[in-house]
Amino acid sequence: MAVNNPTDLSIIQHKDDNGNFDRETDSLEFLGETQTHVTSLFPVSSANYVLFTAGGVNNTFGAWAELVDDANNKLSDAFASSPGHITGVLIEDLNVKDKRYLFELAYGDSEVIILRHRFLAGDVKKLAAIQHVRIRSVIIPAGEKLYYRLMCETAGKTCEVSFRYHAH
Repeated sequence: MAVNNPTDLSIIQHKDDNGNFDRETDSLEFLGETQTHVTSLFPVSSANYVLFTAGGVNNTFGAWAELVDDANNKLSDAFASSPGHITGVLIEDLNVKDKRYLFELAYGDSEVIILRHRFLAGDVKKLAAIQHVRIRSVIIPAGEKLYYRLMCETAGKTCEVSFRYHAH
């Protein structure tokens, strides 16, 4: 798919029929801002967490679910009035070891995928430094909901995650 190829200029979001683009959002200045910025965290408190739950069948995705923390705060709220992107995911805890997990993140009612990641829970379940996923996701448009789905070799297993993001 062309949008996943970072060398494909079709990823420019605001290009007109003549090939001109919006310099406010699709320029080298804009790219510099996306590389150098203050990153925000979700959840914002060390007391909160985001729990992903795998589908009820081994090696099968569960249904898409809105991305919320344990206090029902929505990551989507960070992009309510301005677009942005997710810059990282940290796998913080797992309830099973020696199993493979795979998750996807998406935005919007049509679940536009912005990330796929696969990892293995090893003998030491908390492998934070190893399980940090750096992302340069496509821009999440303002006002879109964010969703996840998870699969695991063993049905119904969970993992706790946190996110780094940047709103424009």
